[in-house]
Amino acid sequence: MTDSELTRRQFLQCAGPAALTFAGLPGVAPGGPVDHPDALPPVRPITRGPKFHWFGYYDKLQFDPSCRYVLGMEVDFEHRSPKPDDVINIGMVDLQDGDRWVELGESRAWCWQQGCMLQWLPGSNTEILWNDREGDRFVCHILDVLTRGKRTLPNPIYTVSPNGRTAVSPDFRRVNHMRPGYGYTGLPDPHEDVSAPDDTGIFRVDLETGEQELIVSIADVANIPNPHEDLSDAKHYFNHLLFNTDGSRFIFLHRWRSSARRSFGTRMFTATPDGKDLHVVDDFGGMSHFIWRDAEHILAWAKRPSHGSAFYLFKDRTPEVEIVGEGVMTKNGHCSYLPGNEWILNDTYPDGERNQHPYLYHVVTGRRVPLGHFYLPPEYKGEWRCDTHPRSSPDGRSVVIDSPHGGNGRQLHLIDITEIAR
Repeated sequence: MTDSELTRRQFLQCAGPAALTFAGLPGVAPGGPVDHPDALPPVRPITRGPKFHWFGYYDKLQFDPSCRYVLGMEVDFEHRSPKPDDVINIGMVDLQDGDRWVELGESRAWCWQQGCMLQWLPGSNTEILWNDREGDRFVCHILDVLTRGKRTLPNPIYTVSPNGRTAVSPDFRRVNHMRPGYGYTGLPDPHEDVSAPDDTGIFRVDLETGEQELIVSIADVANIPNPHEDLSDAKHYFNHLLFNTDGSRFIFLHRWRSSARRSFGTRMFTATPDGKDLHVVDDFGGMSHFIWRDAEHILAWAKRPSHGSAFYLFKDRTPEVEIVGEGVMTKNGHCSYLPGNEWILNDTYPDGERNQHPYLYHVVTGRRVPLGHFYLPPEYKGEWRCDTHPRSSPDGRSVVIDSPHGGNGRQLHLIDITEIAR
């Protein structure tokens, strides 16, 4: 038995009955059976126990430009919230050296869903960056993985402009207070009792000097009227920032909790890198995961009057919007585009059998191609759940997911999509 055949057999054993049905491959009817396990692309773990490995969010650069190195984080526990003294290791997998794990650093500023904002620095072949906590502040390290030269900025980052020189960041203390699991523990929110503080919000960070500037305050955005909801008793915060493909604008989500809501409400805004020219992309309250398709268009899961909850394509700074994947991409997921924008990479949350389903969606034909069906044990729930968060390589030939389906806790798994997306 070859290694690839063994991997597929182990996968099917772990994935359960749902691994035997899918839709979208040529010659297979939607919802029809798989005639052969080879219909699913090859998948292999690229990290292993006894420690646990993951990357987190889907909108960061996990692969280096050469597609040889895959970033990841390592921890020795699961199934509880991080404590201030919990340290994770930062490393990378060398795909050309037997998936060897290479130690690079550590962090005390992290969460299960988004890690420590670990990512390759755009435009660099050798530099990475991640957040950490030093004393009474969060910081950002920039490391050259070859020379091991490191410098530390006195402020954290969230998303980095494609120019590699500018980043923007929310107040992670506020995020952690408002939605544990997405901010960092260890430092309290100094505005815990303030509904909409005017001296915190979104900060621009100069990656050369480390200087930080408040460019959008929570108070300013909270004061912008919402035609669909009264926000007079709401408590506000910002999260989920992302630069567009040319660095000319960035997205942020304005979120709030109020007595009228069981969960948080959401508005999507875009702005220039200095926080100007604010534009409300969607204000119906149900905005979720999103990605820039290009410098002007945003793919996002939202709830709107026209089609309800669905994926929509918005054109920034205009009222133009259209539905995407109608009847096919019917569940919320972590969406991104493969290079060239011909394919959308997405996933699902666990179904009734607790299987998660990463897949590719072909934009022109509407074809959905499953990448696997991965079982999520029930102990992975709430704040410490393990979403697959699929992330593609720069050459569009590989996808890496986080998953515990192999029985060794959360680990990184690589899916070969060469035959699908070539």
